[in-house]
Amino acid sequence: MKRRIDLVMTHDADRALDRTTFAVAFAIFQATPKTKPKLQPPDAAARFAIEKALQQRRYCNAFALWRTCRDKLCRREGACLGDANACLKLGLTRVPYDLQRRVRNAILKATPNNIGAPERKARQCLPEDLYERRGANSPSAGSAAAWRR
Repeated sequence: MKRRIDLVMTHDADRALDRTTFAVAFAIFQATPKTKPKLQPPDAAARFAIEKALQQRRYCNAFALWRTCRDKLCRREGACLGDANACLKLGLTRVPYDLQRRVRNAILKATPNNIGAPERKARQCLPEDLYERRGANSPSAGSAAAWRR
């Protein structure tokens, strides 16, 4: 490494690059972290929860569940503005699986490549995975396997 620095210094000497400027720049370069710092678990959980709520609302709006909502505000505004968790839980049984699959694929296609891991994990969830079920600890593996094909 030192040999390479000496080569660069001799090569750039005719370009008025003094040793102190190069030494400072090289010290800054060496001090920068090589990898991105890992996200702390509480921060990742918070970001996942926020993206999960947004994803629930995206599915409610994409399936137009606001049309049959009990809340007048949702029907008036033409979008889900109430409890997206309850709305998705009640309305998902009326939405055909083919439409659910198409909407999920459209959302995944629109997802940018440089999105963070918690956000990507929330966007890859199935619509039925986004609402809490009573008495069930995890979503059924059979339905999840059918979606990943």
